[in-house]
Amino acid sequence: MPTDTFRAIELLGRIPYGRVSASRRALPFTTVTRHLVLDDGRLMLRLHRGYDYHRALDGSVVAYEADNVNSGAADTWSVQFTGTARVAAPAAAERERFGATPRLADGEPFDPVFLRIEPEFVTLHWLTEVPAHHLAHSA
Repeated sequence: MPTDTFRAIELLGRIPYGRVSASRRALPFTTVTRHLVLDDGRLMLRLHRGYDYHRALDGSVVAYEADNVNSGAADTWSVQFTGTARVAAPAAAERERFGATPRLADGEPFDPVFLRIEPEFVTLHWLTEVPAHHLAHSA
């Protein structure tokens, strides 16, 4: 594995959530998901079954992106994994690592469904000494 891939995996391990993107009936969509970095370098995602996105994602090439953009850190990074997603049943230890599920998703009880991504491409972007963030609109 190239050094950037190892660094990308390490960075993903620092944060719990990111975004998965794919297309549904030829239209792009993105949704927030909880992720785990597995020991073999693959990703396991947990998302709400009620969105029904897992049907579009299963067997599709997806892009998974996570970053520290809103962390306030002087250095900002973004990691993107591109690969095929498959609905999967996590092992008990993986389920435990995910921790508690959100209580609600858009007002409905959160019903977890899991996907595993086999990465084909891993991209890491790093911005150094990012200027202080100020809101464009202040009250």
